Amino acid sequence: MTEKMNRPLRIAFMGTPDFVLPTIAALHNSDHNLVAIYTQPPREKGRKRLLERTPAHQYAEDKNIQIHHPANFKNRDDVRDFQNLNLDVAIVAAYGLLLPQDILDAPKHGCINIHPSLLPRWRGPSPIQYAVWKGDLSTGVSVMSLEKKMDAGPILTQEKMDIDGKNFTDLNKDLWVKGTQSLMTILAALSKTGALKPTAQDHAAATYCKLLTKEDGKINWAQTAIEIDCQIRGLNPWPGTWCLGSDDKRVKVLEAVVLDETAQGDVGKILQDGRIICGENTILQLKIIQPENKKPMDVMAAINGGYLQQECVLK
Repeated sequence: MTEKMNRPLRIAFMGTPDFVLPTIAALHNSDHNLVAIYTQPPREKGRKRLLERTPAHQYAEDKNIQIHHPANFKNRDDVRDFQNLNLDVAIVAAYGLLLPQDILDAPKHGCINIHPSLLPRWRGPSPIQYAVWKGDLSTGVSVMSLEKKMDAGPILTQEKMDIDGKNFTDLNKDLWVKGTQSLMTILAALSKTGALKPTAQDHAAATYCKLLTKEDGKINWAQTAIEIDCQIRGLNPWPGTWCLGSDDKRVKVLEAVVLDETAQGDVGKILQDGRIICGENTILQLKIIQPENKKPMDVMAAINGGYLQQECVLK
């Protein structure tokens, strides 16, 4: 017989960056009991190497919520502290640590994860970036029960979203809003029924993304304008997309647009007004660039300032 709870859930949140703050706020402002927040430890930052708390850590302090920041869960005291919270469920979102089995098993209903992709597509640490970069027409957000194997747990709900020319920043914000809404619906049902209703993933259909590096942002002008535009929209602000100018100095490409025209010539050649010849004779119009050691600027300001030379070839 299904247990009838009809009571607030005891919840811990496990996450780190600023974009999970709306999720924490939704839990904190709900009828449930957010008993603790787990996040990454403070890290040294800046020239003075001062310790900086994560956004989740700062939120917990501001709202007087119990905070934990273990470096990992190899210390048995950290595991016991988590177990002693007597949680109904833990919510994991961009935490940055792999959770051992005794942590996954500690809450009564396990750990629930928000993952911004339509699993099993793009398992791994950079799903939004890959969806845009690789030219997917749509993506989405999955709320799932966590298992030890990365992003392989059964799905509780999924919501689809068209990419429709969005960049990573805008898509990331929209997906986490949608994921938080889905999560709160699941928690409301769990508080009433005492049960989750997961559906197994199709593991044979899984695709994977990796942690991004600066080299992923290197533009290959032999690709089509559409492919390069996807790279620019997907990989900004991190790791950023870039190329080398005629002086072999790095030029970041922050914004561009695909033009419905073609031109003959060497790939990477700069035409009038900052248009670039790309693969298959396609044209990409540069909009915002950032020359090495300079601030971002409009492409015409870059040309007038001598940072880009027309008829030169970007590498």
